[in-house]
Amino acid sequence: MSILTDLVNLNLSDCTDKIIAEYIWVGGSGMDLRSKARTLSGPVTDPSKLPKWNYDGSSTGQAPGQDSEVILYPQAIFKDPFRRGSNILVMCDAYTPAGEPIPTNKRCKAAKIFSHPDVTAEEPWYGLEQEYTLLQKDVKWPLGWPIGGYPGPQGPYYCGVGVDKAYGRDIVDSHYKACLYAGINISGINGEVMPGQWEFQVGPSVGISAADELWVARYILERITEIAGVVLSFDPKPIQGDWNGAGAHTNYSTKSMRSDGGYEIIKKAIEKLGLRHKEHIAAYGEGNERRLTGRHETADINTFLWGVANRGASIRVGRDTEKDGKGYFEDRRPASNMDPYVVTSMIAETTILWKP
Repeated sequence: MSILTDLVNLNLSDCTDKIIAEYIWVGGSGMDLRSKARTLSGPVTDPSKLPKWNYDGSSTGQAPGQDSEVILYPQAIFKDPFRRGSNILVMCDAYTPAGEPIPTNKRCKAAKIFSHPDVTAEEPWYGLEQEYTLLQKDVKWPLGWPIGGYPGPQGPYYCGVGVDKAYGRDIVDSHYKACLYAGINISGINGEVMPGQWEFQVGPSVGISAADELWVARYILERITEIAGVVLSFDPKPIQGDWNGAGAHTNYSTKSMRSDGGYEIIKKAIEKLGLRHKEHIAAYGEGNERRLTGRHETADINTFLWGVANRGASIRVGRDTEKDGKGYFEDRRPASNMDPYVVTSMIAETTILWKP
């Protein structure tokens, strides 16, 4: 194994200018990440300088077998924490050979919303809180839980410390450092209310870069759990019963909200979100009805309400925002398996472009 480890850790810059680029894209389920690697003649820092590539869409549920070619368009570059050196991770979106976005390409529509002059002028900031659950590989049961049984009730696990409270910290810390190395604006991590469940935060990031960063952070986490022999779950309610679900709370502000008098802008934006509650819920992740029950720090899926410091609301406004009269708010409705391209752009569209 030591020889294999030595080979994996070879520093290519000692012998060649060539680099490895890992192209990443979202697969046919809308949550599965796919990737493949290619050799480039030298370092690249601008995604527009990268070559387009293709893949077999019939093997990812994104094209029929008789017309299976799908084209990858490079969109964002990150440093590769696995191969290191000048090697890169490349976030891509997918198109037909004729240049049309395929149905599972949610980035293309999001990019159009974020490039709208009214949205650009407002400089939307996002802070994305990604919750996830680590599962034992062979039994698909949360890490640290007795097989076929349950740990003690919730209470000691949130931000907990100790072998009987925190399960998988080595994975979590490895992911934290790998994201920082990659250039992702990861801002923190913590243990969650349900044992075996964790959270990382991305942001504040501007516009579509928040979604690019979250997808690549998910990819890095998938790779690390692959190495660790642990299953990564983004199910919004992985364990039924008196256990917290997993969400992707989305913190949001615009330039107007961050300026003096911004609290009134925030309240108007929340009002608009309430008017489109059903449309947002439909786009906020599959299986969310199992999580948004009105219990376990959620509002009921059919009810829209907001409040200051209320974690049982659809939208939470922080005490500091209320006190300062400006700031941001948190949309607590998105599920852990949401598509960040859809959620971030939809919030911008509703609060900035939509006219009731």
